[in-house]
Amino acid sequence: MAQIEVRRLCKVFKVAQREGGFRAALASLFNRQYRQVRAVDGIDFRVEEGEVVGFLGPNGAGKTTTLKMLTGLLYPTSGEASVLGHVPWRREPGYLSRISMVMGQRSQLNWDLPAIDSFLVHLAVYQIDRATGKQTLDELIELLDIAQVLGKQVRSLSLGERMKCEICVSLLHRPAVLFLDEPTLGLDVTMQARIREFIADYNRRHGATIMLTSHYMADVTALCKRVIVIDHGRILFDGSLTDLAARLAPFKVIAIDLGRSPDGYDFEGMGEVLTRQEHKVVLRVPRDRAAEITGRLLADLLVLDLTIEDPPIEDVIKQVFANGVEQSS
Repeated sequence: MAQIEVRRLCKVFKVAQREGGFRAALASLFNRQYRQVRAVDGIDFRVEEGEVVGFLGPNGAGKTTTLKMLTGLLYPTSGEASVLGHVPWRREPGYLSRISMVMGQRSQLNWDLPAIDSFLVHLAVYQIDRATGKQTLDELIELLDIAQVLGKQVRSLSLGERMKCEICVSLLHRPAVLFLDEPTLGLDVTMQARIREFIADYNRRHGATIMLTSHYMADVTALCKRVIVIDHGRILFDGSLTDLAARLAPFKVIAIDLGRSPDGYDFEGMGEVLTRQEHKVVLRVPRDRAAEITGRLLADLLVLDLTIEDPPIEDVIKQVFANGVEQSS
């Protein structure tokens, strides 16, 4: 069952513009010039119940604008969207009580109060009964390991502690659909890993549907089997991470450790040599020839160890933005 459906969704902003200088500033008071910016340009996709989907793109691609329309924070210029059977921008209470949005650069917490006070206010606003609220709060406090910071003023928390509290307050009403916009932004590697583990666990426990934007590819590869790639407001790709790699990077990376120096061996005839040391060589070879080339290397050389891997997903995504691809069927 589709939890999110988007059809021909568009958002056009009217942006004032002028040249620099006093004269241009004075002229703009009487004759202001505008230009149209198509932040989202007729996109279509659907997300099924329980899916975790990576929504990827460079800065200014239209990711956050799309999420803001799906949460009802922005009204679209044209097109349709349905989330949990509701039209998001109608902002119906029955809809708002079943979704949540976490933005890495925005705070829902009152900075002058302890975090626990914001949690209790949130439970009251959503009219969650005391027993259910306590059970959910206790569960989230344990999972996020934030018991020691509940009584601290929010402004005194570290970025990692505050981000965990932001996630906690966003999940107290147990949303069925969760929009995560850069949830690990600015966190250290250890904290990023803990946040990823928590998101995966929440999805398993509650079957929540999640849309995730992130510039950290580790977030995407750890959480998302499917990705939607958007650039300049248009969807370039919608499919699995493995399909994206197969379509845009039709090669494998072979790394071999050797028992002796391969003097004079023609590695260039096998594929592109990425790195070469005395007893270690890394090759990039066509995907459909990987098995053949591996067999030749094992037959010709004293191989101590050999690994065959797909290219790093970061390289694949960069290629999407550099070259563009047709939208997946």
